[in-house]
Amino acid sequence: MINKGKKEVEIKAFLGEGTEFEGKLIFTGAVRLDGKFKGEILGKGTLVVGQGGRIEGDIQVDSLMVGGDVRGTVEVRERTEIDATGKLFGNVKTGVFVVHEGGLFEGNCQMAKGGAAPKAE
Repeated sequence: MINKGKKEVEIKAFLGEGTEFEGKLIFTGAVRLDGKFKGEILGKGTLVVGQGGRIEGDIQVDSLMVGGDVRGTVEVRERTEIDATGKLFGNVKTGVFVVHEGGLFEGNCQMAKGGAAPKAE
């Protein structure tokens, strides 16, 4: 379970530390990645990248929480949050963008008016 505002969200899938995956991930709900992932991620829900997590590729999700390393093109319909241990390198389109002290962002950020990025097709 992860806390998302006032409600808790159940983790539907988990890629643990020491694992590697290459390909396309499509999900609904919440997914946590603590291993290495290379490819494309499409989700209706929350993607959590743990401290040991490393993603290289394109991401389209509702919410993104970064505690590890993300490199690529990111489209987030609601909220992108980079924790103190998180690193995000690439272009980001999001509704809300939060970088905590210690977090790192290198790239371009485009924020949509009204707090929500356009829905991805």
